[in-house]
Amino acid sequence: MSLLADSTCKPCHKNAPSVNESERQAYLAQLPEWRIVEHDGIMKLSRSFSFRDFANALAFTQRVGEIAEQAGHHPAITTEWGKTTVMWWTHQINGLHLNDFILAARTDEVAE
Repeated sequence: MSLLADSTCKPCHKNAPSVNESERQAYLAQLPEWRIVEHDGIMKLSRSFSFRDFANALAFTQRVGEIAEQAGHHPAITTEWGKTTVMWWTHQINGLHLNDFILAARTDEVAE
C-alpha cells in the first residue's frame, strides 16, 4: 500500500489551493503509471488500465466507482473492451488537489 493510498482525503472548498509544481512532481513519483494531461484547460490525472475483456474492465470500473462514492469525489471513467481510462481532478477548483493523487493511488490498488 502506498503512502498516498493510506492518506486521508480532506474536504475541499472552492478556494482551496491547487497543488504546485513541486508537489505534483513528488506525488507523481509515487504514481509512475499516471500522467498529467490538460483537458478543456484543466489539469487532470489520467491513466489507462488494460484488461483481457470487457467484463473485467467493467468490474474494475465498478470498483473505482465504489472508492469514488466512499470519498465523495468522482472521476471521469471511460470503459471500453479491454480498457478503462480514469481521470481524477477536483471540480471545485478546476485543477489538481492532493485528494486526486490519493484517489489515483487507491485506484492503482483496486487494479491489483
